[in-house]
Amino acid sequence: MRELGEFALIDRINAGRAHAREVLIGPGDDAALIAAPDGRFVVTTDMLVEGRHFRFDWSSPVDVGRKAIAQNAADVVAMGARPTSFVVALGCPADTPVSVIEGLADGMWQEAARAGGSIAGGDLVRSSEVVISVTAFGDLGGAVEVRRSGASKGEIVAVAGELGWSAAGLALLERGTVRATTELSRFEAKALETHRVPQPVYDAVLALAANRPRALTDISDGLLADLGHLARASGVSIDIDRALLADPELDAVATSVNADAPQWILAGGEDHAFAGTFDADAPLPPGWRRIGTVGVGSGVTVDGTTPNMRGGWDSFRGSDESSTPSPR
Repeated sequence: MRELGEFALIDRINAGRAHAREVLIGPGDDAALIAAPDGRFVVTTDMLVEGRHFRFDWSSPVDVGRKAIAQNAADVVAMGARPTSFVVALGCPADTPVSVIEGLADGMWQEAARAGGSIAGGDLVRSSEVVISVTAFGDLGGAVEVRRSGASKGEIVAVAGELGWSAAGLALLERGTVRATTELSRFEAKALETHRVPQPVYDAVLALAANRPRALTDISDGLLADLGHLARASGVSIDIDRALLADPELDAVATSVNADAPQWILAGGEDHAFAGTFDADAPLPPGWRRIGTVGVGSGVTVDGTTPNMRGGWDSFRGSDESSTPSPR
């Protein structure tokens, strides 16, 4: 980086990229220009710090770039909006190989395209470690946003996407049980890939024209924690049916490292699945499965009982990625 310089690198990583239609002016000017077709846009931001949220000895630069975009795109989709554009601020040491930054950029562009948007601009600065800050924008297309506060008694709770697999992958990495790819079981390989590159099922939300969720959240801090946020915002209680969360494939990974698959599922975090509440009298949309019910009161229970486990990630209580079960 010291040899190439900031502006040459910016030109290099943006050359030949195709933009989403909402990006009217992309990288290269003083600021980007992004369309807001219905007069509003959804916006969110999130940050990843090397050593706390990712490690390059565990994940490739492309993987890290994809994860940085995916966790922001999932938050946009969790509001019922379609991701349109992303602005990225990147800090790195002067001796960072250019290939690392190119890999990060390639991963970001890949996931941005998968989510339906593109990288509209950003900034590049010198820092003591690699820091990635992403701001994401989304278009509601004239629809009403979906909030955490929309749940009501009598609805069912459902999820789209898989739970616990990112935590399983992290457990494999932490415990040093990762072997050559050819020696991994199919389920171990899936766990590692899910941790390194989350795959939010964007279309499970964006394809819904009818029977949209009444309340919705992205599962980033863990199922218990994020449903707890939703329950508090809505003034309701949520009861999860443990049997509906069973995953024999994840059990196989847990057995290999003497871990507890339900702990991963309920409190693991970083799955970037979606959890929502739906009218109990209507069939669930494709890609969604029931896991519980909404009731009166407050809090989240499992089979009617308060779970005896830690309920997700907290940025100022958790430890570094090398030792925490659910980095974010």
